[in-house]
Amino acid sequence: MNYDIADPLLAEDGVRRIEWAGRRMPVLRTVRDRFLDERPLEGHVVAACLHVTAETANLMLALRDGGAEPLLCASNPLSTQDDVAAALVADGIPVFAIRGEDSDTYYKHIHAVLDHAPAVTMDDGADLATLLHTDRRDIEVIGSTEETTTGVIRLRAMAADGTLRVPVVAVNDSATKHLFDNHYGTGQSTLDGVIRATNVLLAGLNVVVVGYGDCGRGIASRADGLGAKVIVVEVDPVRALTAAMDGFRVMTASEAAAIGDLFITVTGNKHVLRREHFERMRDGVILANSGHFDVEIDLVGLRAMSVARRPVRANLEEFEMNDGRRILVAAEGRLVNLGAAEGHPADVMDMSFSNQALAAEYLIQNRGKLEPGIYTLPSEIDDRVATIKLGHLGGTLEQLTEEQVAYLSGWQEGTA
Repeated sequence: MNYDIADPLLAEDGVRRIEWAGRRMPVLRTVRDRFLDERPLEGHVVAACLHVTAETANLMLALRDGGAEPLLCASNPLSTQDDVAAALVADGIPVFAIRGEDSDTYYKHIHAVLDHAPAVTMDDGADLATLLHTDRRDIEVIGSTEETTTGVIRLRAMAADGTLRVPVVAVNDSATKHLFDNHYGTGQSTLDGVIRATNVLLAGLNVVVVGYGDCGRGIASRADGLGAKVIVVEVDPVRALTAAMDGFRVMTASEAAAIGDLFITVTGNKHVLRREHFERMRDGVILANSGHFDVEIDLVGLRAMSVARRPVRANLEEFEMNDGRRILVAAEGRLVNLGAAEGHPADVMDMSFSNQALAAEYLIQNRGKLEPGIYTLPSEIDDRVATIKLGHLGGTLEQLTEEQVAYLSGWQEGTA
């Protein structure tokens, strides 16, 4: 079997980590049980470019239970758990991922999974899909899936300019993904990463959240709960108004730069913190990114401004300015929740990865029927996933009476 990982001898530790995550993923367990019976992915190669974590490993096992031949590479150079990669390889699933790999190795690994001519690709950031439309147009796939907001943005841009040539299921757009993974998962894991990298007390700090989508809203809520004084930077007027009504101060990045203690970017955009902001920041400010790519903080500009730089803790680097101020960057400006911590808890990835597995099944079932474009999973899949998860949390759904069903589906009955 072809693979490229850091150390095969780490497999035993990885197995324990995967098993622990699996206990927290009851929805995916339900999908796996059905997949074992029905084998809906039989004979199809599925190439995944995702964060190589214990939760992702459980998805790979689910795909294999469904009859697929899964392969996995990393969607971020710092997100790989090397013991998990080793465990998957030991279990017969090819993995091409090493924590801390350089850019050349990162793209070599992406090409390696594409070399297996997959029928379906899974992305977290659209790197596989991008290569399928550029360097690897020789590969014909049934379709692709996309896990994250940043990737969906890239794919919608491709669709808008007529470049997209395959159907893509935007898993991120499923309610049981973005309303939970993005909000609760990113909210908790981002602060977990910041705290592990810095060991700062959030209570009393001015925490600036740049971007108030589902992810930013989750981060702001969790920071507020830990006693931080939250400031939101947002370009969208509705989201900005939402932040204000959620109780947070809303201001420009330039205004926030002068008073913030900790900045967390989560926009999916480029250089939302840049030289003009660095020049206004106070000594000791901490910068962290929880958007997918490491472009949200202008690190090139920050390096050019600095007169010295040094690591001060694991996953924390200090840049000294010519006036003596120090600006600290967590996890190299990459995803702080994965670069400095373990990413989202299994409990929330349970729903996201159930959607990924079901999206692969959906693409295969509808082979040849879907035109190139962006698709969402049918709402009944969202409802099924949510119902199973609710049950495992001890909740029970109310049921409509026949009278209520008739009232909601009719129009004749008025208020009189």
